[in-house]
Amino acid sequence: MNQSRLGCKQDLDINIIMGIMQEKKTIKGASIRYIKGVGPRRADLFGKIGIETVSDLFHYLPRRYEDRSRIVDIGELMVGQVQGTIGKVLKTDIFRARTGTCIVEAVLGSGNRKVSAVWYNQPFMKNIFEIGQMVAIYGKVELQRHLQISHPTFEILDNNKLENSLNMGRIVPIYSLTENLNQKYLRKIIKNVLDEYLSASVDLLPTRIRARRRLVDFKFAVQNIHFPCSYDNLEKAYKRLVFEEFFVLQAVMARRRGKKKKNGIRHEIDSKHLPDFEKLFPFEFTPAQKKCIDDVERDMAKDASMHRLLQGDVGSGKTVVAMRAAMISAVGGYQTAVMAPTEVLARQHYVSFSKIFMPLGINVRLLISGIEKKAKENIKKSIAEGATDIVIGTHSLFQEAVEYGKLGLIVIDEQHKFGVRQRKMMQGKSSRADLLVMTATPIPRSLSLTVFGDMDVSVLNEKPAERAPVATYVVDENKREDVYAFIREEIKKGRQAFIVYPRIRTKDITEARAAVEMFERLKKDEFKDKRLAIIHGRLRTDEKKKVMEDFRGKKYDILIATTVIEVGVDIPNVTVMVVEHAEQYGLAQLHQLRGRIGRGKHASYCILVSQDEDLSNERLSAIVETDDGFQIAQKDLDIRGPGEFLGTRQSGLPELKVGNVVKDFAIMEEAREEAFNLIKEDPELKDLRNLEIKNNIRERFNSR
Repeated sequence: MNQSRLGCKQDLDINIIMGIMQEKKTIKGASIRYIKGVGPRRADLFGKIGIETVSDLFHYLPRRYEDRSRIVDIGELMVGQVQGTIGKVLKTDIFRARTGTCIVEAVLGSGNRKVSAVWYNQPFMKNIFEIGQMVAIYGKVELQRHLQISHPTFEILDNNKLENSLNMGRIVPIYSLTENLNQKYLRKIIKNVLDEYLSASVDLLPTRIRARRRLVDFKFAVQNIHFPCSYDNLEKAYKRLVFEEFFVLQAVMARRRGKKKKNGIRHEIDSKHLPDFEKLFPFEFTPAQKKCIDDVERDMAKDASMHRLLQGDVGSGKTVVAMRAAMISAVGGYQTAVMAPTEVLARQHYVSFSKIFMPLGINVRLLISGIEKKAKENIKKSIAEGATDIVIGTHSLFQEAVEYGKLGLIVIDEQHKFGVRQRKMMQGKSSRADLLVMTATPIPRSLSLTVFGDMDVSVLNEKPAERAPVATYVVDENKREDVYAFIREEIKKGRQAFIVYPRIRTKDITEARAAVEMFERLKKDEFKDKRLAIIHGRLRTDEKKKVMEDFRGKKYDILIATTVIEVGVDIPNVTVMVVEHAEQYGLAQLHQLRGRIGRGKHASYCILVSQDEDLSNERLSAIVETDDGFQIAQKDLDIRGPGEFLGTRQSGLPELKVGNVVKDFAIMEEAREEAFNLIKEDPELKDLRNLEIKNNIRERFNSR
């Protein structure tokens, strides 16, 4: 009987909770067009700034705030200060200056003090005010013939009181707008929505988490993010909303990690079945390489699939770690697919892998678009039959026509060069395969936890001891002849050089220098006695291959190039890189380009030629001062923001309406800890207390 009552009570609780959830969903999803004062025409304007529902309005944060809370008497106004005051309209006037400018003036008074509110070329303002009205104004105080404020923010007071104003006498939100929407109107609509809908909202964050992290509730946060009573309340509101946004994101990451850890391949890693790996290489591994290899071995020995991100600065030895993983896979009877973003890099990997593995009887094949049709079909057949142990290629590897006999490991190099959909297609070739994602673009921890929060991370933060840093300089156009003279000196020593341009061709004479035009000019003029070649993305595959092979074979002294050489090019004899129009590149990309030199025993030099001295001083100093890719990446992230840093289309970076992964990193770490703990306790979010979280994830990420 007691059990029956308990069962009925639980059913009742579920019905109540589900009813609340349904009501919350209706509130959040209510169309903005049905809000009083909006309608279909203005709803279209709201749509231009991303507001379609009540929930969107809740989360449409002000871009800044103005403190209009302190209103002073007219007699206390100070010239040069931005202040607010209240006065009675004593007179209004409209007249023209000698220049023909139309001027509207409203003179406000308080006691025996006066101040003029002035508008230029806005004659309609004459009809706004009536004599005797009490008006609050806010703006920068100026002294002309007398005190005045030009184009002030103003409000005509009801009952001569400022108490309920949304625009004066308080901390006032300033929103991003679109044409035909103004601040006063938007504030009024948001206030109406908060009054009507906010009380019915349900808090997403469980009480225990809010208490543990000392977070205010959702209603307090939304109310005070729009109309804060104090800056202390504003700070509390912001932290709460940022925490919630990151919490949901990290809960998604935690669930993905849990799902990807199932049904993997357990490799037997036994030294008796594997040769002494390090002896296969003519150099000693760095401690960082050894640690990363240990991480990979530990992952591949588990029942769960490896899902690891390997970050390594240029020249840190990521390929060695990938080779170790490929050897484990091959010895266990499984295939490895290595996906590179360019054919140049794919060919280089093919040479490197073949040199190590072919003598061991491990079959390595190259699959790229430049291979003739018959040979390509034979390679595909070999892959499907399992006769190929390691296949290296570009986008060809995840095409439908390519089938794998027993794919056990996927290595994706320079992951940021691939779209999210492309990476998923490659993983679709085997649900059990281990995944090793590599990047030579160091990713600051804030972004790493946001975009790759579902992955384990290994970092290669050391370079081989014999590799000297590249000396880097920023010069302007006036030093060009000196730069060319330096290149000639290096060529006399038997060295080679890269000259990199941002474009293949110029479209008009005002554009930046471009590779094709400069190639023709340099080989006729400045370097007419030297051997020059050119490489860019529009060349055929066989042409690019031949150019690189000839340049590596020292048939050319100088290679004119675009950023096609950004990744994968390894020619130790190149000691000079000149990057033209360096101000047009991101810092991380410049660091990548610089990483193409300094790969031999000779001193190397990177010369950044910039057309913008101010920009150079601000941005390029980071490249000159350090060769630490992580420091440079953080600087680049600070300057460009996360979307540009990774490339939003490629990275899968989620849209963040509130938080900033750089500025709010400390909050994100707290949210991540709570989210991962919650998913550990309730992986499927079945607990009734977590239903709102589950619904939010489903709505935002289309995920169950």
